[in-house]
Amino acid sequence: MTSELSEIASQERQSIKTWPGYIRAMHWTLASCVLGAWIMSENIRWVHEYLGYGAVTIVTIRIFAGFLDGGFVKFTNFVKGPAETVGYLKQIWRGKEERHIGHNPAGGAMILALLLTISMTGLTGWLLTTDRFFGEELLEDVHQFLANGVIFLVALHLAGVLLASVRHKENLVAAMITGRKRLK
Repeated sequence: MTSELSEIASQERQSIKTWPGYIRAMHWTLASCVLGAWIMSENIRWVHEYLGYGAVTIVTIRIFAGFLDGGFVKFTNFVKGPAETVGYLKQIWRGKEERHIGHNPAGGAMILALLLTISMTGLTGWLLTTDRFFGEELLEDVHQFLANGVIFLVALHLAGVLLASVRHKENLVAAMITGRKRLK
């Protein structure tokens, strides 16, 4: 037992706290809301709606945190311009991308794309509950298109997490659970 504790302590000394608990909780709750809303979209309508409201609430809090919090949570610390993001994607293609402690430029772009698409999906979904837009077929199509876009982006996100985990020999899912990443 003592050797296990010293191994854990050694690993903590060689790692850095990346994402605070509230960000990790919001990440997994948002994933659950999106998955649940997608599953319930053709089933229990009120559950679908409340999961959508939950997702939009989490996105709103995350946006505020991106401007007000610091460290690896702050947008200015991981959101890069188009040139740097495209450059990083080219590095990935060549298999020569550098490892980042926080989000890499592609991950930063993915976060923005997910936040925007989830927000727009929630907005169109809410509009469909109003008297003005209830049953509006074009808006329903836009809502469904955006929802499918969220699922597509989630699939890309998961592929990126898997690729980075393999290429950099680290478990990014575990990092999003523990909040820690290795220093080197």
